[in-house]
Amino acid sequence: MQTRIILEGERLSITVRRLCEQLIENHGQFADSCILGLQPRGPQLARRIHQRLQEQTGLSIPYGELDATFFRDDFRRREKPLRANTTHVPFIIEDKRVILIDDVLYTGRSVRAALDAMTAFGRPREVELLVLINRLYSRELPIEPTYVGSHVNTISSQKVLVEWQDEPAGENRVSLIENA
Repeated sequence: MQTRIILEGERLSITVRRLCEQLIENHGQFADSCILGLQPRGPQLARRIHQRLQEQTGLSIPYGELDATFFRDDFRRREKPLRANTTHVPFIIEDKRVILIDDVLYTGRSVRAALDAMTAFGRPREVELLVLINRLYSRELPIEPTYVGSHVNTISSQKVLVEWQDEPAGENRVSLIENA
């Protein structure tokens, strides 16, 4: 199994800062905006972005975490059963500008499921998708992100792994893994 580092350290930090600057540019005072981290791996990025946005703007931006497991179209078709995560959306998204955040966009199926799951909390005015990594040449549905940290050319035998280390000495990194 070969591994190639795509982003790490300062370059990854710069990418996250750039994504935050783009959000500030497009959302201004974040009136009627909210952030949803898509479970299971989106909340790690979403929490970092949410915290940085609040520090930079001084604004209180509604934040939640959404699990779309039971809305997936492959829920009963997988070899391994999917495990549900928690959903915590302590606000109504009716007529809000939702920023949906995930770590990697691959086939688009998780995002489609998230769009369905969101309707339990209201009908958003707009949904924007922010991803750290946009895997190219792998989409199964016509879903494209609004904000992208990095575009990566991949084939189906490869996997993109995003690792967040919460300890101060830990290293955050994004790797491309070649499955043999």
